[in-house]
Amino acid sequence: MRLIFNLSLLSVAVIAAGPAAAQTLTPLAEARLRHEHVEQDGLPEHADAVTVRVRAGLQAREGHWTALAEAQGNLAIVGDYYDGLAGPATVRPQISDPQNVALYRAQLQYRSDALTVTAGRQRIQLDDERFVGAAAIRNNGQTFDAVRTELTPVKGVKADVTYAWGVRTVWGIDGAGARQQAIGGNNVFATLGVTTPVGTLAGFAYLVDQDEAIVQGYRLSSQTYGARLAGSRGFGKTKLAWTASHARQSDYHRNPNDYAADYWLADIGLDLAGPKVGAGYEVLGAGRGRSRGATLASFQTPLASIFKFQGWADKLTTTPADGIRDLYGSAGWGWPQLGALKAVSVQAVYHRFESDRLVRHYGNEIDLLAQARIGRTVASLRYADYRADRFATDTRKLWLQMDWTL
Repeated sequence: MRLIFNLSLLSVAVIAAGPAAAQTLTPLAEARLRHEHVEQDGLPEHADAVTVRVRAGLQAREGHWTALAEAQGNLAIVGDYYDGLAGPATVRPQISDPQNVALYRAQLQYRSDALTVTAGRQRIQLDDERFVGAAAIRNNGQTFDAVRTELTPVKGVKADVTYAWGVRTVWGIDGAGARQQAIGGNNVFATLGVTTPVGTLAGFAYLVDQDEAIVQGYRLSSQTYGARLAGSRGFGKTKLAWTASHARQSDYHRNPNDYAADYWLADIGLDLAGPKVGAGYEVLGAGRGRSRGATLASFQTPLASIFKFQGWADKLTTTPADGIRDLYGSAGWGWPQLGALKAVSVQAVYHRFESDRLVRHYGNEIDLLAQARIGRTVASLRYADYRADRFATDTRKLWLQMDWTL
């Protein structure tokens, strides 16, 4: 049934691209070349992945309607790594970019001044992607088979509601078990935002139905309700930005645990028209209540763009049973142009990780990033260094990456 639905969307795209809409056709093309190197204590070999990711498709627009179809493929030129699916996990570190060829997006969208409805396989990136995101760092990305409705009834008020019956994960067509290629379920993501003098105040509800996807012995279906305030203010060439959020999560649907856990975030950033500094404190709380088995549930965000949070070394992608407290600070500098380079930036981020329950020191991490744009290509150099204390093992990662977009 879902395959028929997606094929029908492709048919709509072809119809929309007929003679009457010939001048609205837009080709879609992007490519990524990346070398990712990982060294992890406790494993005998390093991991090296040289991958090429290509996406290509077509968009047709006529009036309020837009149809889009896009495929993607990921090829490992050098495959000296554990991709999370095949091969022994005890020899080389994991790099979560399995080889893959798949339909990435196939959607039909209606857009007017007050209403946007998008149906089909699509990217969904809500707020900072802490709860629902596209996992853009991974070559296969994350998309949703969903219907999303965005409504702006009056200026300054926006409602955003999504029903997703499937999640297409970063594991690609060969994904299986706890790393499925597609996770079914009845997911609902809803936010209602209001513009205020101190920023956008939003209430949200995320009902995540994971359909038996099992991680660390417990299921990740959950219901999360919370609020978020995000705003900024300029003072001449200086810009101050802030974000504060709180949420409460509990078990949902077939999750066998009976738990509740809290989420807290306070983040502030200062842009001095060149220098940039920031600091924040994020807590994904330990669960309180009863669990089935020896592992207690904790605050989880399985549909997030997780790489953006808790450090780039990916040591805390699944929240430990005792939760996470992440105290972080950042500093950087940006230049609009340096010679032939545009949008040049450098950044350093420091994280101190502790458990929420019992307050044990997990470890520290330093993340470094330098990037610039040359024409249609963005080149970046990224480095992560996690030093373990009482959680996981020392890990170092290096990325050399080039992204080209038509």
